[in-house]
Amino acid sequence: MSSEAQFILEQNDDGTLCLVLSGPFLVSTIGVIDGELREIDGPLGIIDLSGVTEIDTVGAWTARRLASRHDARIQGVGNQAQRLIAALDAHETSAPAPAERANIFLRVPGRTGQLITEFGSGIERLVGFLGEIILSFGNIIRNPKRLRMMALVHQLELVGVSALGIIGLMSFLIGIVVAQQGAAQLEQFGAEIYTIDLTGRLTMRELGVLMTSIMVAGRSGSAFAAQIGTMKLTEEVDAMRTIGISPMEALVIPRILAACIMMPLLGFYSACMGIIGGAFIADLTLDIPFLIFLSRIQEVVPMHDLYVCLIKAPVFGMILAIAGCYQGMQVKGDSEQVGLRTTKAVVQAIFMVIVLDAFFAVFFSEIGWG
Repeated sequence: MSSEAQFILEQNDDGTLCLVLSGPFLVSTIGVIDGELREIDGPLGIIDLSGVTEIDTVGAWTARRLASRHDARIQGVGNQAQRLIAALDAHETSAPAPAERANIFLRVPGRTGQLITEFGSGIERLVGFLGEIILSFGNIIRNPKRLRMMALVHQLELVGVSALGIIGLMSFLIGIVVAQQGAAQLEQFGAEIYTIDLTGRLTMRELGVLMTSIMVAGRSGSAFAAQIGTMKLTEEVDAMRTIGISPMEALVIPRILAACIMMPLLGFYSACMGIIGGAFIADLTLDIPFLIFLSRIQEVVPMHDLYVCLIKAPVFGMILAIAGCYQGMQVKGDSEQVGLRTTKAVVQAIFMVIVLDAFFAVFFSEIGWG
């Protein structure tokens, strides 16, 4: 018995050729004759597999390819070959093969145009989403009973109360870092006492609300996108529309309100924890008593720094919630979309928060709150 794949061509009585295959037709043996099989030009009438001792998927695919190319009939098929050919027939696809990669001078402008088109479509969808939010708020203002208080209270707990631990710890440690690094630089000028001014104003005005926004974006913004996106995949959102429940009022509005309400509280809490962290490290390393540090904070931190924190916080909260809910509503297709949209929600939210923070910095400086 031959250990190599072989073939011969026989002439039939009607003048057509019969391709007789023999030996093991496996992926490890068929490569020797594959080139010769591809060069056969004659009109094959029959492909005979009766002499094939072993066959795998590659061998069955080769026989089937020859039969399709020459419009030939396969005979002498064993049980194993028959099962493999049937499986190949069941998974046959008529989808066109992907086009060859275009030249870079065509590909780059084409991709640029595609991105611009997608950006325009995204802006259109975002404007539509914001319009739905405004309409939903209008409906709730006209009829306050439409506001789902249980959902709002639940989101307040998730966004605010559950985040107190991680935000407090993060802010405490940031306060330690700011005070320690600030003192190291001010010590060169014998001005360690101004560490209190640096820590108090920086945490109250900027770092408290900014770091809180980043934490909430990663914690709650991603949760909004994942929760709503999963509901989109499981068609729960469509089911809500079918029974007359507005997804905007049931899912989006409570999350936006919760973020706008809790962000000022979390921002102020974060600033206070940062100041406590600074007082802690100052007591340990700068010989500034803890209570004196806190009492001086009242003198050096102007009240408008608190106002800046409380004004920026709800705006940042609204941006985070809208980004998470919008990306969640855009999920469609498969579960991979949930991960992609969740990532987009966090990235877009943090980007917009930083951009708005820069705008607020310029704005408050212009009005004399610098």
